[in-house]
Amino acid sequence: MATIFRKKKKNELNYLEMTPFAIYSHEFNSEGKIDVLVPRFSDKVFGKLLQPRLKNKYIKANLDEFGSATWQLINGTNSVTRIGELLTEKFGEKIQPVYDRLTLFLTQLYNAGFISFKELERK
Repeated sequence: MATIFRKKKKNELNYLEMTPFAIYSHEFNSEGKIDVLVPRFSDKVFGKLLQPRLKNKYIKANLDEFGSATWQLINGTNSVTRIGELLTEKFGEKIQPVYDRLTLFLTQLYNAGFISFKELERK
């Protein structure tokens, strides 16, 4: 029985080896959890015209306990694998299966434009 090995293409990336970084800033709310500060307007013209009339120029995206802990670990140096290890140390069995949950959450953050990955920015 012959096994065929496929060479890894140069442009293929392993999700667990990628390094996420935050695009938006954050603040802690009264419960000690994180609110990601998303600008109300990405368009500079509308932003300049309408921002002065608004009470708050940000929309706050509230994160839960696991999301807040993950967001704090997204610093541009921790890989997805390292973030998973640190979350497992902190939450133990409560967060299992950690990599399934983590990759789903990071994908949602990426699709919403909250984070990006260093490996994707280089291309």
